[in-house]
Amino acid sequence: MILLKDCFAVAVPARLDTAASSRHRFSLLRGTDILIEGNRIARIASNLQAPEGATVIDASRHVVVPGLVNTHHHFYQTLTRNLPAVQDAKLFDWLVYLYEIWKFLDPEAVYWSSMLAMAELAKTGCTLSTDHHYLYPAGFAGDIPSLQFRAAADIGLRFAPTRGSMSRSKKDGGLPPDTTVQDEETILMHSEETLRRFHDPAPDAMRKVALAPCSPFSVSERLMSQSAALARRYGARLHTHLAETSDEDDYCVQVYHRRPLQVMQDCDFVGSDVWYAHGIFFNDEELEFLAKTGTGVAHCPSSNMRLGSGICRVRDMLDRGVPVGLAVDGSASNDTSDMLGEVRQALLLQRVRYGSAGLTAGEALHLATEGGARILGFDQAGAIEEGRLADLALFDVMKLEYAGALSDPLAALIFSGYNHEVDHLIVNGRQVVRHGRLVNADEDMIKRNALSACERMYRKAGIL
Repeated sequence: MILLKDCFAVAVPARLDTAASSRHRFSLLRGTDILIEGNRIARIASNLQAPEGATVIDASRHVVVPGLVNTHHHFYQTLTRNLPAVQDAKLFDWLVYLYEIWKFLDPEAVYWSSMLAMAELAKTGCTLSTDHHYLYPAGFAGDIPSLQFRAAADIGLRFAPTRGSMSRSKKDGGLPPDTTVQDEETILMHSEETLRRFHDPAPDAMRKVALAPCSPFSVSERLMSQSAALARRYGARLHTHLAETSDEDDYCVQVYHRRPLQVMQDCDFVGSDVWYAHGIFFNDEELEFLAKTGTGVAHCPSSNMRLGSGICRVRDMLDRGVPVGLAVDGSASNDTSDMLGEVRQALLLQRVRYGSAGLTAGEALHLATEGGARILGFDQAGAIEEGRLADLALFDVMKLEYAGALSDPLAALIFSGYNHEVDHLIVNGRQVVRHGRLVNADEDMIKRNALSACERMYRKAGIL
């Protein structure tokens, strides 16, 4: 048991009888306590007595928010951040260059890049993440999902990765080298094996699996359709990149004679069990279709800005009822895995497009909590309520950067902070971060091994 005592502020869902409008999403409780029993929030009340044996955390300096949810990432890309050759490249050129490095991924690189990404996510408030690992190098001596699930368990995060895939290489008119793709029968066989071994349909699961062909320009329509059918046999979700760049639009029109979303419709890759990464180039009719079918979008503001891809129409999506979550995307197109920082980016970028009321602080946080949890299929995560999963992030706001900002402590996290690290992180009722440090893993060891894996890949690729 854990008792959070005398919380400075707790972000709870706004109710219709409060003054908060629907666009603010949260109300704040002051000076209240939260009792965690097992993996659930048992009570939220004032002046709770600590049960015998409970761990008591003084939360009088803290804003307590639901654990943040990351809906799209590429963990292995933590090893190729900030490369000079592609700092100013567009997506397709960026990919072509980096594939020649990523093809040298080995098991150590996969494990330590996953540890690094999840460590950064955890330390910035994330309790639940997916990962889109679609690159399976020829001769890889290990099982990538096994390595990633081991890393998630070693950090302590709730993890819902995808078994990604690519089947179209350069010889087929695709972008990746031949050594980074697999034939479609191998992909489908391993996808089913991964679902059997790791997918847990329980509402409080620590691990789930989705299937995620990489994109319309790296797989065939057949693989899209068969992946959709396979995932649904196991009650799993589906994911892919879609409508990220104008180049992708042009490619689909030239190759498939249809826009990207129409390709997905024809492959039965739409619905409430599907979410797309990016979704920048949907038109009005397509947004209405997403809303009608409950198909979700992972918004990746930093990556979209970094690559100059465009601005996702999140305001229009929310107004139509499209499910939207938030994501840091790969660490080579974001260069960090800062989850709270991504909330701020989402708010600011929407205001660039729509004006000062484009997105409220409450809406931005909602995208990163309950919005993301819904997209990943965790309906009991993403909110602080009695009976919900005990996934909580505690941010210390009694710091220099928040002085003068605490008239609204929740918004202060988004508008005012620059050090986005949590003080405490609780996942499934257990502490994962305590006083800013990982509880279950050695941060220095993660750093050393990630650097070693990075240098090994660079040497093989001839760029060291």
